[in-house]
Amino acid sequence: MSTDAADYPLDVRAEPPARRHTMIFENYGALVPGQGFILINDHDPKPLYYQFEAEHTGAYTWEYLEQGPEVWKVRIGRPAA
Repeated sequence: MSTDAADYPLDVRAEPPARRHTMIFENYGALVPGQGFILINDHDPKPLYYQFEAEHTGAYTWEYLEQGPEVWKVRIGRPAA
């Protein structure tokens, strides 16, 4: 899946770590099918991936666009209906 004009950046690097997952899941919850956002983070968000897999199995997309070493970018989206 490639980035789409509807994708928007969500840069959480300046946010306190305790707030990051809340922000990400709020943005995910607001997506319509086929829409996504580009998560920008300062580390590999693998724990977030496991949380998505546990709570939203089959209802999300996850695509690494950049994998460090200083910046990670992941497209997170809702599959098209």
